Amino acid sequence: MEADWPKGYKTVRRPIVTVLDKMIAQDLLKTLLSVLSVIVVIIVSRQFVRILDKAIEGQVSNETLFSILALKTIVASIAFLPAALFMAVLMVLGRMFRDQEMSAVFSAGGGAGTIYRAVFLLVFPLSVLTVGLSLYVAPWAEARMEQLMQMDEQSADIRGIAAGKFTEYSHGDLVFYVEKISSDKKMHQVFVQHRQGDRLAIINAEEGRVEDLPDGRYMILERGERVEGQPGQVNYIIENFIEYAVRIDEKTSAGAVDKEAVPFNLLWGSDVVRDIAEVQRRFSIPLGVVFLTFLAVPLAQTSPRGGVYGNMMVAFLIYFSYGNLVRVSHSWVIKETIPAWLGGFWVYFVLSIIGGILLAKLYGWKWVVLRIREKVAR
Repeated sequence: MEADWPKGYKTVRRPIVTVLDKMIAQDLLKTLLSVLSVIVVIIVSRQFVRILDKAIEGQVSNETLFSILALKTIVASIAFLPAALFMAVLMVLGRMFRDQEMSAVFSAGGGAGTIYRAVFLLVFPLSVLTVGLSLYVAPWAEARMEQLMQMDEQSADIRGIAAGKFTEYSHGDLVFYVEKISSDKKMHQVFVQHRQGDRLAIINAEEGRVEDLPDGRYMILERGERVEGQPGQVNYIIENFIEYAVRIDEKTSAGAVDKEAVPFNLLWGSDVVRDIAEVQRRFSIPLGVVFLTFLAVPLAQTSPRGGVYGNMMVAFLIYFSYGNLVRVSHSWVIKETIPAWLGGFWVYFVLSIIGGILLAKLYGWKWVVLRIREKVAR
């Protein structure tokens, strides 16, 4: 009995997205979100502690605190996306090697191309999305953080005044104590210590309030006594007043803007070396997504009896070296040690070579030699 295959079995149309593609892409996405969440929480938590110190000192308001935390989360998520994806690919494919799932794939005729197809089903659209995030979203978040910090610095000298406690500002030049604050924000039984150079003024007033006048911000004190002099000397000025104003000078924020916060359209096409280096730094994130994934596929190969973490130590050393080389290249471009057109692109050329060597190791060097001989023979 003969099988009725008029056109042959190879003419069966292959689906665009196979079951294997869906399985690997879904596992990779879940692992990526988990790893990225852990990394971002660790990094942002450390930064949040420093911001919290500024909030306690009165340099950052409570309203701004959570806005800065959200913006830093966005920036950290974009910056560490290549690292999280690199680890996610290693974890997913490493588990498949340990569970003999890769052996089943290779036995069915699949190879590295099959695995790359499934992985880049997620990585390719993610890399396109990362271009927009790195070039536009991250600079916007950095610029917004700088704007919020500058707005808070201008009013830092009067923030945090609360009833029943001493509050210190301007590096100790201003110390306030308010016994009571009424519902109309008027302060009662106010103590102020104001240092101006070598002279020190102590002011006690029954009431006080803060007003913004055309020439600056003032604390207006009512019905009190003022003592001014230089500690260690006897020539003091003692005076009583009905109304006395203490000017609180607003801090002038620096006009310089961090390069990381400059919009991409202002950097693109610039001949300034620092602008070129910043553009290359932003492109390093989507490039890292692609090239680190290319490297992770053969690097994930482990034996069934291998440890749970497989080649994680080797992967960590590779990523650590990659990150340092990218930063060093950025510094070299700024110092004009290497040409600006070269930048950090040589790092990805090195990653391609390492990935090719790992792929050859995955297939076996004899197989590579045979394939080369076949190509030469043709």
